[in-house]
Amino acid sequence: MATRRHPTARQMRLGAELRRLRDAAGLKATEAATLLGVNSTQMSQIESGVAGVSEERARRLAANYACSDGELIDALVAMATDRTRGWWEEYRGVLPAAYLDLAELDHNATFRHDVAVIHVPGLFQTEEYARALFTYMNPEFPESEVTRRVSHRMKRKVIIEGPDPIPYETVIHEAALRIGVAGRVAFRTQLNRILDMSEGHHITVRVIPFGLDDFAGAGGAMVYLGGAVPRLDTVVRDAPHGTAFIDSEAQLEHFRKLFRRLKEASLTPERSRDLIHRLAKEL
Repeated sequence: MATRRHPTARQMRLGAELRRLRDAAGLKATEAATLLGVNSTQMSQIESGVAGVSEERARRLAANYACSDGELIDALVAMATDRTRGWWEEYRGVLPAAYLDLAELDHNATFRHDVAVIHVPGLFQTEEYARALFTYMNPEFPESEVTRRVSHRMKRKVIIEGPDPIPYETVIHEAALRIGVAGRVAFRTQLNRILDMSEGHHITVRVIPFGLDDFAGAGGAMVYLGGAVPRLDTVVRDAPHGTAFIDSEAQLEHFRKLFRRLKEASLTPERSRDLIHRLAKEL
């Protein structure tokens, strides 16, 4: 059983889900290993994503754990047998691993929901806006590093601009539409870009305006990515020491409810477009 030095977030998620099935079945790792015909070390490697698992073994594990959710089992098998090497591989070794993990999550998502509070959502950002943002947030970066990060961000847009776009819904606070990253002219272009993208049949844009009563905030930006089944959804949030990938069932339900509350508090898509258009004219 081959092992990996640096498993991806998707590979670690597969291992975590197999461990959750084992826990739900009330089995110890040693017991599960015996049933599968491997040793405890190998079982630990499977559940941490360090070692891969074949379709046959994934289905045997599900059977050993008395899992009867066929859709979940098929989704886990698809994760186990996926050998996709996407466009993000060109950045391996030159950008932090989280960048590659985010692109892979995007690639496999069935839908995406974003909450943006301070900055325009990454999937809407123009190259000039993104460059100004990376430069300001990381003034010590050389130009080559900024260029790589901007390039990566532009390529991530394929999930909503490519030949097979996924449904995309975003809630943007008005603050993000007023903070003039990149200067007046570039920011007007950025706002017009959001207006253009909002016309896509698979894209919904809502704005939370200033002055809204009884609004306590969203707790920061959020990306919610739909999995093949709801249990395999993922929330991505910025953390003090990097990117946090959240996938516990309780937390996923919390963020589903949060996104619904934010949608209810926001303007309709039509009124949101009117507000963005007005802000662009003011520049």
